[in-house]
Amino acid sequence: MMEMKIFTYGSMSEGFVHFDKIKDFILRNAAARSMGRVYRLKVGFPVFVENGGDLVPGSLLTLKNNELLLNILDEFHGVNRDDREKSLYFRNKVDVETEHGPDKAWVYSFNPAKLPKTAVLIVGGDWMSSLHQEPALTAKLTDRQKNYICRLANISGREIVPINDLSLYRELMNLELIVDKGRRLALSKLGYEVHRYLE
Repeated sequence: MMEMKIFTYGSMSEGFVHFDKIKDFILRNAAARSMGRVYRLKVGFPVFVENGGDLVPGSLLTLKNNELLLNILDEFHGVNRDDREKSLYFRNKVDVETEHGPDKAWVYSFNPAKLPKTAVLIVGGDWMSSLHQEPALTAKLTDRQKNYICRLANISGREIVPINDLSLYRELMNLELIVDKGRRLALSKLGYEVHRYLE
């Protein structure tokens, strides 16, 4: 059986929201580290940037080599194969360290040119401790907030999703997750980012 290796961190790690997308393809899962830098986005989850001086913790996943899975992961991470500069993430091979020694693996590293001004460097690269100290925004949302965000994300065209709860409206506006377009509400850029982590 053909295999491929991916270094994962953040939401793709075991116990986090996107791990379920890949768990059925995993043959082996080992603790690993790779040199880079890690930033926290406003949504609360970390992004990995190459060429940093921190040993960033993560997992070395050995997966069934599946071209469809790789295409889905590329699309999820906004990899643009035709124009690298337009990519949100790059998929590159990096050196990783495990307890069994050095290895190489794919990693989805954030395009530094697209790093938001609100991103905060996690000094030392320990994103796990950072998330334990300050959970991601998605972990702080109530079920009714999540439900309304998902309803807004799934509308098409100029469809209107009413909000009959003024306190819910205020909460979502204060969190900068929705924008009021007069006759209808829509997700903000942060709202769409939060929705990616709720799926």
